[in-house]
Amino acid sequence: MNEVIKAMLERRSCRSYEARQVEEDALQQILLAGTYAASGMGRQAAKIVVVQDAETIEQLRRMNAAVMGTPDADPFYGAPTVCIVLADPDVRTWTEDGSLVMGNLMLAASTLGVASCWIHRAREEFDSPEGKALLKKWGIDERYRGIGHCILGYAAAPLAAARARKDDYIVRV
Repeated sequence: MNEVIKAMLERRSCRSYEARQVEEDALQQILLAGTYAASGMGRQAAKIVVVQDAETIEQLRRMNAAVMGTPDADPFYGAPTVCIVLADPDVRTWTEDGSLVMGNLMLAASTLGVASCWIHRAREEFDSPEGKALLKKWGIDERYRGIGHCILGYAAAPLAAARARKDDYIVRV
């Protein structure tokens, strides 16, 4: 089987992480893969913000949990790295472009032995005044909107097996 397709079939989301940080070489490769995601007309509407400091991750955790309505939850499952994918909504394909970046990040991570998971609610976080303030602090135009958080780290437990694919997933005409 083709190596890329094999990697796609084997990738799983992780919801339990070790505390150790992602090795820098692996992180750089994952981020590079994210920058090579397909984008509408090659416009590259997305940005990736890499957060590894505990204080900022805690702020993001609190913001995300508030959107979920469960303020004490850890929507990042203890992952030591949170990559926030944002995109410029002035680009017509901004949501799709950012989603492809998320997919590349997760697939690249998997091939390097780094666990990942897509965590939602980035749009609500960065549409808020607190989110806009973070964008300003990071030097990012506040019109950028959240696509998702790609959490990264090393799995604290074996990942679950893939669920069976539904019978009507593919319809041929």
